[in-house]
Amino acid sequence: MAASLTRLAALTGLFAVVALGTQARTLDVGEGKTYILPSLAAAAARDGDVVKIFPGEYFDCAVWKANKLVVEGVGAADKVVITDKTCNGKALFITTGADVTIRNLTLTRARVPDANGAGIRGEGEKLLVEGVRFINDENGILTGFDGSTIIVRDSVFEGNGTCEQACSHGIYVGNSKLLRVERSHFSDTKRGHHIKSRAQRTEIIGNTIADGPEGTASYLIDIPNGGSVVIRDNTMDKGPMAENRSTAIEIGAEGVTQATRELLIENNNFNNSGSYDTMFVSNFTATKAVVRGNHISGRVKALRGDGEVTAAR
Repeated sequence: MAASLTRLAALTGLFAVVALGTQARTLDVGEGKTYILPSLAAAAARDGDVVKIFPGEYFDCAVWKANKLVVEGVGAADKVVITDKTCNGKALFITTGADVTIRNLTLTRARVPDANGAGIRGEGEKLLVEGVRFINDENGILTGFDGSTIIVRDSVFEGNGTCEQACSHGIYVGNSKLLRVERSHFSDTKRGHHIKSRAQRTEIIGNTIADGPEGTASYLIDIPNGGSVVIRDNTMDKGPMAENRSTAIEIGAEGVTQATRELLIENNNFNNSGSYDTMFVSNFTATKAVVRGNHISGRVKALRGDGEVTAAR
């Protein structure tokens, strides 16, 4: 009996040690912290960890491989700056783990030789971006991982984009399950689109998407392969320097490869501040677009293609 109790106690102790070893940890990054650079914390991170990056300018890049990982800046987002150095010819931050959250920091000046670099390159199953500033990158966010979910909230995309080689954009999402963008601000995009999505479903809700007086963007929103779309409660503006003046929201122009069950463009404010004619929505799919309750001003027609327009009251 005593021997059995001894063995039970030993096993209980072993299980406690194992459980303790798998608990989430907090990894601090910054001057005088455990890890001086984000890349060092990324190399040490395990599933479920939280990485806290303290204020500073980090000439560094990182590949985040752990699952269920949180990477967050401490304090004001504009005081935690990751800049200039890219990993694997791709991005400042690359996420390969599943269910990664990145929040409250700045990713700026991402450049790579093929001009398709990014602030964040998403290569994992789920990515959540909150309160992140993407400033003067080639792409703000670039991801092509099939079946992934990308959610962006309360973030800033300013001065991103290029068409030096293949075009880069504020956000560019490949064949993902879902792209959802909420309460974010896009401005001064250069030549590319503010948002380009090949996702099965795209939801763009409550954002400001504006060229500004100097922005040279193409479309505000490009949905080139169809898919279900909800664009609601946004404030949008095409500027006088826009390179592609034909339309603000384009759907299906590169061929419809995604099931397009819903096209809802609702309760948006759109202004064309340029001295040219443009289209608010160009629909190249066979699915009827529902364009309703939008406030449109400037030299604009509401819809080209299948669908119905209901004016705002």
